[in-house]
Parts: sequence; structure tokens; C-alpha cells
Amino acid sequence: MSFQTGLSGLNASSQNLDVIGNNIANANTAGMKSSRTEFSALVANALGAAGSSGAGIGVQAATISQQFSQGNINITGNGLDAAINGGGFFQVSLPDKTLAYTRDGSFKLDKDGNIMTNSGANVLGNKIDSLGKPIVGDTPSPLSLPTAGPIAAKSTSAINAEFNLDARAVDAASTTPPTPLTTYGTSVTAYDGQGLPVTVSLYLEKASQNTWNVYTNDLSGTVPPGAPVLLGSPITFDPTTGKQDAASPWLTAQPIGMSSVNGPIIPTPTLDLSKVTQFGNNFAVSNLKQDGYTSGDFVKMTIGTDGIITASYSNGQSQSAGQIALAEFRNEQGLSPTGGNSWIATSASGAPVQGVPGQGKFGALRAGALEDSNVDLTGELVNMMVAQRAYQANAQTIKTQDQILSTLVNLR
Repeated sequence: MSFQTGLSGLNASSQNLDVIGNNIANANTAGMKSSRTEFSALVANALGAAGSSGAGIGVQAATISQQFSQGNINITGNGLDAAINGGGFFQVSLPDKTLAYTRDGSFKLDKDGNIMTNSGANVLGNKIDSLGKPIVGDTPSPLSLPTAGPIAAKSTSAINAEFNLDARAVDAASTTPPTPLTTYGTSVTAYDGQGLPVTVSLYLEKASQNTWNVYTNDLSGTVPPGAPVLLGSPITFDPTTGKQDAASPWLTAQPIGMSSVNGPIIPTPTLDLSKVTQFGNNFAVSNLKQDGYTSGDFVKMTIGTDGIITASYSNGQSQSAGQIALAEFRNEQGLSPTGGNSWIATSASGAPVQGVPGQGKFGALRAGALEDSNVDLTGELVNMMVAQRAYQANAQTIKTQDQILSTLVNLR
């Protein structure tokens, strides 16, 4: 009997050493969660007298439990890295299409722009709608970035200009020679649907008291360009406030036809001068922008605390490309570990609860960082020494039982 008791102790201690060794080996593995061996006693009730508690016949490793405590957040500076600061798991699709879950956020881009883990699994998340908002509620799908070719150009649809006209200026025609048209002017680069630039110059000429004419350069696309073109009616200002009065037509954005070498820009862009003022200060442009852009190549991606992936392009544009989705489980201990720092769901863990970073019980993401292993290396080394002594003690019980049996056999 003691042989079997000691043997069970050896087996349990050996398994405990395996678990401790695995923890130590993965002390530097990102997203690693340590494990511990939990033991239970083996009892043979039939060997005990009636009413007794039974005789112990050894030990067994009842289970290997996983410790899902938070690991330290290590700043890496790599924009593709992401750490979960709180609850939740990244969702990935393994090469065999099995759904898995991981805390390792060391992501990569493959040649097709797919966001992958080091083990070759696709990272799953929410798609983005036409307004740049994540579509939450759908089944997460593989995330990818359009790295294969440039993003399409967008033609200019609106130009916004904000500037102050000097109220001290005299009428342009009252001077000799007349005040040059370019004295109060600025310019912005617009784009047609193929991304070709079109320079739009704005010239302001004081026609009379509190009245300014608006000109642009020739935008007809003719070569060489013609003379500047007067745009509609003048801007008129309220003499008491310096802002445009109620009769000024430029309080509403006005269409401004323009062409490139490809022809007219359609739809016709509009010019918004509603915030132009006339104060007794020098002419100064405070804001000048337009909403078109040329085509651009992918440069980099960044991940926000809410999991939104933003792709940046060489044309200065940034677009939301997806949102990393997280999952949580009612019983994390029920997850089954698999290779590549991942777990798979089981009947014991329950079905995954979908969510997004930073909402409810789901942790926020930290971009440019990784979650370190939660293995306490010092504690594991101490545990290893204790497990080693336990192994030696069980071996000693077998040795002692062998000596007793040898004594009995040699009796004469």
C-alpha cells in the first residue's frame, strides 16, 4: 500500500514540476497566464473500520488552474502592439478557422494587409460603416487594411475660408494707381475626382464703404488661364459689428464652378465665406480648408483606446479601418489552452460575451504596449524547490517501505 501511496506522490509532484517549469519557461511570453497544480487526497473508505473516516492512499493532481490576473503593461513603442488593461480577450481565427482567444497583442500585417498574430491567426473585429463608425452587433470578422494599392482620390466639394478684411482700407479705385487686386488675397489647392490639383485663388477688392468684391483666378481650365473672375454679388458688412449684414449673399455658401484638365469638377464645389469679418486690423487668414484630396499610399496604422484602428496615408488623410472586438467569459477557468498563446472556448467556459474596449467590464486598449506574463518568477523558483523536496520525500517513503519489506522477507 505504501508503495502505491509514494508512487502517487511522485506522479503528482512530477506533474507539479511540469507546471512550474512551464510557468518559468514562459516568464517572458506576452499575454501568458500562469498555472498552478491543485491536489486532492485519495481515500479508500473500505479499508477503514465502520464509522471511521477511511484511510489515505495517496494524492492526485485534481486540476491545473489558470491564473487570469492582470500582467504588467510594457511600453514597446510599436504601433501594431496592443495591450488590454482590464478584462477581455482578443478574438482571433486560427489557420484552421477555429475561433480562439488571446491576451497577446503583438500584431503584424501580412502582405495582403490582414492583421495577424505571430501564430498566423487573423485578428477579428467590427467593420466600419460609410460614416466611419464601427458596426457593433455583427459577428466579428477578420480585420484588414487596404495596403495593396492607394486609396482613391476625392474631389473637392466645399471650400471654407475665414479671414479678416482691414476696415481701414480705402476703395481700390480711389487710389492712383488703383490698389492691386492681389493685395488682399489667398489661395488653396482643390482636387478633381482623379486627384489632380487645381489652385483656387481668392482676391478681395474694396468696392465702397463696407462692400468688397470677391474674385477668383480663371478656373475654366483653359491654357493659358484668363483674367480673374468676379464671383456673384459683393460681401457687405454691418458698420456697427464688423460682421456681414443680413443682406450679404455670402452668409450662404455659393457654388463656384471649376475645371481641371479632366473637365469640370462634378458636383460643383461651394465656397463658404460666411465667417469673413471686417475689423480695423490687418488682413489675416485664420482658416482656409477644402475637403478634397489626391490618392495616397498606406503609411502606418494606430490603435485607439476604444479599439478603433486608424490607417494613415501619404496624402495626409486618416481613415478608420475597423475596431478590435473583445470577448469575455462567465468562467475563464473553463477555457482550454492551445498553442500560440491562445485559448479556445469549451462548454465549461460558456459562450463568449461580445464587447468593445473600454465599455462595461471590458478593459481599454493601450497602443504601443504589450501585457507581460503574470508569472512571478521569484515565487515560481521557490515553488520549484518546494516541489523538489516533496518529490524527494515521496521517494524516501518508497525507499523506507522497501527496507521494511526486505526486513520481513529476511526473517528466519
